[in-house]
Amino acid sequence: MRKLVLACALMVAMTLAPVVQAADHGHGKHEAHGSAAHEEVVDGVKVTFTIQPMAEAMKEMGMPMPKGVKETHHLSLALTDPKTGSNLSGAEVKVKIQRPDKAEQTKDLMGMHGHYGGDFVMAKKGKYGVMSKFKVKDGKVRSAKFWYEVK
Repeated sequence: MRKLVLACALMVAMTLAPVVQAADHGHGKHEAHGSAAHEEVVDGVKVTFTIQPMAEAMKEMGMPMPKGVKETHHLSLALTDPKTGSNLSGAEVKVKIQRPDKAEQTKDLMGMHGHYGGDFVMAKKGKYGVMSKFKVKDGKVRSAKFWYEVK
């Protein structure tokens, strides 16, 4: 049932994406929700991470938080050309998060409106290791990693 609710929420978000894009004055660029958790350029690709509580992410989409969702945070990763600022679509993105207790979660991120996103359990305070691997259309696998603190 939980998967059905999440799938429905995702379908609504994807359906609204063209409407949001039409109103987007950033010309399709990923506009971070809040400030970037980490940003760097890796072999000619700018990667920008944002992490926000699920409740905030759902509120921004105008949706209530579904009951029974165990994931606490939405991680978004935007891949852009550092020279032009153009989004790099069609990438394969995988993220692994190591929690403060050393347990790990690994997910393939889904392409969303101007970014790749996934939901993770980050319920405990402390430092989380965020490791990503991504392959853009040139076929080269790149990686970026950083520490993120939940306070």
